[in-house]
Amino acid sequence: MRRRLYFLLPDTTSARQVVDDLLLARVEERHMHVLARDDIPLEGLHEASILQKSDIVHGAEAGLVVGAIAGVVAGLVVLAFPPADTPLRLVTLLLTTMLGAGFGAWVSSMIASSIPNSRLKAFEHAIADGQILLMVDVPASRVREIRELVSRRHPEASGGTQDPTIPAFP
Repeated sequence: MRRRLYFLLPDTTSARQVVDDLLLARVEERHMHVLARDDIPLEGLHEASILQKSDIVHGAEAGLVVGAIAGVVAGLVVLAFPPADTPLRLVTLLLTTMLGAGFGAWVSSMIASSIPNSRLKAFEHAIADGQILLMVDVPASRVREIRELVSRRHPEASGGTQDPTIPAFP
């Protein structure tokens, strides 16, 4: 299981140096995500995608559950009141549940894609002030090693806080 570490850096030069050190420590670039204000160029850095910037994963999960419940209810209604005396089986219940879950996940993820990631709320002011947020996904066994590496080699980096787990789709 991977853990997500957050580091705030004062500028892009510092962020590039930390990324280079992490690459030398065998952290893959695809596990590092950088977030900054829109007017700060991030050339040479792996910019955070919509999965890291928004609440799309949380929205899809919530929509999946709500849609599945709505699908079960719709399926039970169809089973209780079949249209035109058509014999319907429990397959109908399964189908409506799956359709409801899929539709709920799709709609909720579309809505949530425009909502900023709630896990990044603590870093909003620092990013607005021009700092760079580096998110690093590392195996749980390497959390201490990576924190020590960054704090030893880059005292300007603040943070090193971690999420209990990374999103389902990193």
